[in-house]
Amino acid sequence: MFEGMDFSKMGQMLDQMQAKAKQIEEENARKEFTVKSGAGMVAIRLNGAGEVLDLSIDDSLFSDKESLQILLISAIGDAIKLVENEKKGAAASMLGGLGGLGDLLGNKG
Repeated sequence: MFEGMDFSKMGQMLDQMQAKAKQIEEENARKEFTVKSGAGMVAIRLNGAGEVLDLSIDDSLFSDKESLQILLISAIGDAIKLVENEKKGAAASMLGGLGGLGDLLGNKG
């Protein structure tokens, strides 16, 4: 199973993986997303690190606390899912892009 693998290059491979992961994390943090609920009555703008940059609430919701709570919960939930999906996609992209690292280990596909 491990025939022909050059384990002396594992450190180099791990260094490349760490550098790529850091690069993807930094790129992701610079992205911005907007999530809306209630036909745009509540909007949250956040970055790829999951930090909320802006929150917009339609004035009509201030007189309806229950609706405001429901729409905020919905928007926050969608924002969390969006950031998590973006992180998963970035991780999958990174792992998919490591195909050439097999050559470092001495595997010739």
